[in-house]
Amino acid sequence: MRLFILGLGYSARHFVRRFGGSFSHVAGTVRDPAGRGDPAGIELHGFSGSRPADATVDRLGEADVLLTSIPPGSTGDPALAVLGDTLATSRRKVVYLSTIGVYGDHAGGWVDESTPPQSSLERARMRVAVEQAWMEAAHGNVAILRLAGIYGPGRNALVTLRSGRARRIIKPGQIFNRIHVDDIASAIMAAIQHQDGGTWNVCDDEPAPPQDVITYAAQLMGVAPPAEEAFATAEMSVMARSFYASSARVSNARLKRELGVTLVYPTYRHGLDALWHDGEGKLAP
Repeated sequence: MRLFILGLGYSARHFVRRFGGSFSHVAGTVRDPAGRGDPAGIELHGFSGSRPADATVDRLGEADVLLTSIPPGSTGDPALAVLGDTLATSRRKVVYLSTIGVYGDHAGGWVDESTPPQSSLERARMRVAVEQAWMEAAHGNVAILRLAGIYGPGRNALVTLRSGRARRIIKPGQIFNRIHVDDIASAIMAAIQHQDGGTWNVCDDEPAPPQDVITYAAQLMGVAPPAEEAFATAEMSVMARSFYASSARVSNARLKRELGVTLVYPTYRHGLDALWHDGEGKLAP
């Protein structure tokens, strides 16, 4: 199989590190290929929203699998806007990385893939529109993976604590899921191998308040957690505050049942334990 990735972000790069050997050729886009360090074997192409070079379009046209992780802009998906004609001529497998944020606020109640999206955030509503656009462009042969809060090497509570950037913002009733990047990679591969398209939540087994994760990371490090801050009075950017707009417990039962994914890190504690063991958050000797 030949793989083309639209948007070589954190999750996509990790997928290539784990499963790149399963493909005969791997190519992907970045905003500026100059000076970028990438896993061996990835052919880099530039893409910043305008029509890409003919060589890029040719590579995309040759791909058997398309993994796309570019977030939508204010007018929709930038890749679909300029590459829709190329995508419409093929029946390749598409995996689109979306977000569980599309479900909106359910006051901590459980949701699954049958729950209608109802987010009040414009960027989440745009995600839903882009999911549908990919379904149409890929003739239904698209796996929509709705990801929970992503963490993993270099991107976790241990690192933010060590850097002094961690905060314990307390909003009563606030709860949501997370997912380790290793488990995202496994879900992507399972979706590629699955015969049909569909929508799956990619999240852990244990939704939890955000302050609990910081507290547990502090326990692993043997340090005092940061002081609690009330959400109502905490100084936060508009973007940071928007992440507290939704509270829900998201089910991953369909991911396990239909794609056969077994999570390596079913809770944030499993993930943080492994990251701590690997040296995350520790001071260099």
